[in-house]
Amino acid sequence: MNSDEIAEGKALVVMPTYDELENISQIIPEVLKQGPQFEILIVDDKSPDGTAGAVKELQDEYKGRLHLMERSGKMGLGTAYVDGFKYALQHDYNYVFEMDADFSHSPDVLPEFLKAIKDVDLVLGSRYVNGVNVINWPLHRLLLSYGASLYTRLITGLPVKDPTGGFKCFSRKVLETINLDKVHSNGYSFQIEMSFRAWNRGFKIKEIPIVFTDRVGGKSKMSSNIVREAIWMVWVLKIKQLFGTL
Repeated sequence: MNSDEIAEGKALVVMPTYDELENISQIIPEVLKQGPQFEILIVDDKSPDGTAGAVKELQDEYKGRLHLMERSGKMGLGTAYVDGFKYALQHDYNYVFEMDADFSHSPDVLPEFLKAIKDVDLVLGSRYVNGVNVINWPLHRLLLSYGASLYTRLITGLPVKDPTGGFKCFSRKVLETINLDKVHSNGYSFQIEMSFRAWNRGFKIKEIPIVFTDRVGGKSKMSSNIVREAIWMVWVLKIKQLFGTL
């Protein structure tokens, strides 16, 4: 297998949704056209705008490749991904992606992840590995994100440039090794925690450059609670690592 070939095996793209009706019907075909090995799991938190209904309308067209998990309410990003990871393990996927449903993450990059993961265990789509590649963010949002990355690396020692990014590809063995029932954080801190747990267990991580574009449709889910959680969670992770309880 040369460097231009992608890793073999089934790949599941997990996309949590809450009020993503403006984007969902466009993002699904863009993801699935990246290759026959890609499938999608939409984890919808009972979106009031009818996101789940739009997904159901597309399931006949993409039979066997588009899956929907409907949850009882707005339960958070972290739990949505954990439920998606468990689904992937139960259904024998080889690679599992985290990806936003709002076009912040370009579907065109998905094959690049499968090329990169041939030699590592976890691939991170990084906004900061080659300078700063963010489009349409206000300055305060960029400073918050970049500052959170520096803070995380300083406290935890996690050797990645963009530990808070949410565009990722896990090999199956990473998710099998991490005790998903012990992962409780959401938002920025969920992204930090998953990468930190993988790194702490000796898995190889690689960052590949992506361009992050702020959403065009729908509303951002960012909140002050997410930021506060990330601030204290890095200390929790580091202390658990020091005491061997991670």
